[in-house]
Amino acid sequence: MEKVTVFCASSNKVAEKYYAATTELGQILAKNNITVYYGGGKDGLMGALSRTLLAEQGRIIGVLPEFMRPFHWYNADATQLIWVKNMFERKQMLLSDTDAVICLPGGCGTLDELLEVITLKQLGQFDKPIVILNTDGYFEPLFAMFRKMTDEHFIREMHLGMWTTVSTPAEILPAIESSPKWELNNASSAQI
Repeated sequence: MEKVTVFCASSNKVAEKYYAATTELGQILAKNNITVYYGGGKDGLMGALSRTLLAEQGRIIGVLPEFMRPFHWYNADATQLIWVKNMFERKQMLLSDTDAVICLPGGCGTLDELLEVITLKQLGQFDKPIVILNTDGYFEPLFAMFRKMTDEHFIREMHLGMWTTVSTPAEILPAIESSPKWELNNASSAQI
C-alpha cells in the first residue's frame, strides 16, 4: 500500500477525542510510508492530519477547488497542493489511483465524499477498500440509516459489506489489508 485518501472534518470546534484519533492515524500512516491525499485544509481534523504527517516526515497532498484559494483555507506547508476546477474534480482526483479510502468523523462535506465513494463502489466504479473510523460511535446514526435502507429494501444486504468499520486508528491498516475484494460484477445487482 502506497497511497490512501482520507476524508475528514475542517471544523476547529470538534472534541479533542477526534483530534487525538486523527493524530494517531497520521503517525501510523507516516511510519508506514503511506502518502496521504486529502482535502487540503489547514483547520480541524484536516489540519491535524496534515500537521502530523509533516511533523513525522510523511507525505500529504491536498486537493482543492480553485474557488477556495482566496479564503486561504489550505495548508500551504503540505507536501503538494493540487488545484482543480471544482468540487466534482476534487472528488475525482481524491479517488483516482488510490489504494484505499479512510473516512474519519466529519460534517456534510465528509458525508458527501463518503456516500459518493460508497455509491461508486455499489455501481462497480470503485473497487478499493473503504474503512470508516467510528471514533466513540460517531457514525452509529448513519449505520442505523443504512440498516433502515436495507430493512426497507432500498439497498441490498450485500451492500453493507462494501466498507469496514473500526473503532481505533490502529485497526485501520489491518482492515485495509484484510478487506475482501469487491467484485465489479456485484454492480449488476445494485439497487438504486
